[in-house]
Amino acid sequence: MTDPARNVADLVRVSAHRGPKHVALVDVTTANSLTWERLDAAVDGEAGRLRRAGLEPGDRVAIRLPTGIPYCVAVFGVLRAGGVVVPTGPGQPARELERVLADSGARFLVAEGADTGGPADVEVLPVPDLAPGEPFADVRGGEDVAVLGYTSGTSGVPRGVMLSHRALLANVAQCAALRPAPVTAGDRVLLALPLFHVYGLGPGLLQVAGAGATGVLLERFDADAALTAIREHRVTTLVGVPPMYQTILAQPADRLRDDLATVRLFTSGAAPLPAGVLDALRAVVGLPVYEGYGLTETGPVLTSTLAGGVAKPGSVGRALPGVEIALVDSDGRPLDPEDEPGTGLVAARGDNLFSGYWPDGAHGPNPDGWFRTGDVGYLDADGDLHLVDRAGDLIIVNGFNVYPHEVEQVLAELPQVEEAAAVGVPDGRTGESVKAVLVLRAGAELTEDEVREHCAARLARFKVPAAVEFTDALPHSPTGKLARSRLRLPRS
Repeated sequence: MTDPARNVADLVRVSAHRGPKHVALVDVTTANSLTWERLDAAVDGEAGRLRRAGLEPGDRVAIRLPTGIPYCVAVFGVLRAGGVVVPTGPGQPARELERVLADSGARFLVAEGADTGGPADVEVLPVPDLAPGEPFADVRGGEDVAVLGYTSGTSGVPRGVMLSHRALLANVAQCAALRPAPVTAGDRVLLALPLFHVYGLGPGLLQVAGAGATGVLLERFDADAALTAIREHRVTTLVGVPPMYQTILAQPADRLRDDLATVRLFTSGAAPLPAGVLDALRAVVGLPVYEGYGLTETGPVLTSTLAGGVAKPGSVGRALPGVEIALVDSDGRPLDPEDEPGTGLVAARGDNLFSGYWPDGAHGPNPDGWFRTGDVGYLDADGDLHLVDRAGDLIIVNGFNVYPHEVEQVLAELPQVEEAAAVGVPDGRTGESVKAVLVLRAGAELTEDEVREHCAARLARFKVPAAVEFTDALPHSPTGKLARSRLRLPRS
């Protein structure tokens, strides 16, 4: 078990002591690399820079950098200095960034360039220079908040999820206890997921640091660039999302067999893996995709098909070692095992759970440690979890959460719009995409391009509607509630 008082940045220090000359990170975009010893020294340098800038323990530090070595140094530097990491996307529109900075009360923003569009009282710090610093003793740990990750969840308004050092370290240990282990010291892991997403951060970067492996960083995923990087850097493990595997499978089979020859393990999470992808990859390269499930609030991984040792299509597997999963009814009562097996709300318990929502810890695990995820599922005869629906109307685009209400508020700002709805529809490239359905005011005119341009200026790219439809009226239930399920259907 991990020491509950540890700091997440300890992962780097331990790996530096265990394998100082072992390559920690390779940045494909810049061709730079750092050993664990050099990375640890650079983290010391960043922690010292932050402290000299005035960082106090508990201060929130937003990081707005692309996936790369400087991002990794910034994350571990903030944690070592006792700060709280607030991950933000480098392409995040100014309005969303301002909202996160204001809500979190961030004191610093680490970003490229001074023109960030953030509040005036947030001090902008340049990209870490990776220079080694004097040894810096870790500050804070255990139950102290390490990461404040913003997610739409099921509330419609992005909320800060408080992930403690304890929760993140617990999930690293829980994942490492799987057999086969997702990441070992000898692995070279492709990290092509955005590190500002909890899935890229936890099962990606933190798992690499915990194992003392080598992370191969790709700023953005592209099938051709990814396959080239896998071949050139002899990647052994892929941490992916379903759209990545779908675009990889679109490449010629001969190339896949050659470029993926060094890979021993494919894992997928953040969204359901479409039927057929697992079998298609196994048919081409002889390996399945092991699927997992979790959410920001759970640090993030709860289940994996690695836990049962079988990559089962349609299943997200069993609970990780140290995690408990239960199906409950709408009142939170466990389903009676004597009854006919049925579906229920997925609840979880474990040291990896969050400490509630920012700033007061509201709506976290109950007094018994259980947290209801908002997902609906059932357990098969083997005890493997199958997800069948979401309790809310959450849309998952490339593993990122989009809540319809947030998109609808932006659509309603258009003066021509009488009523707006946003729903998720299947998308072969991104899993789901956002569809907007609009009712215009009498006599008003509006084009699809105008709608998308309006949204693109106010929302992150993955939240911008991929399809826009106009209709005379939106469907409602007898109580007046918008009937979203009818809007997901293709127009006849």
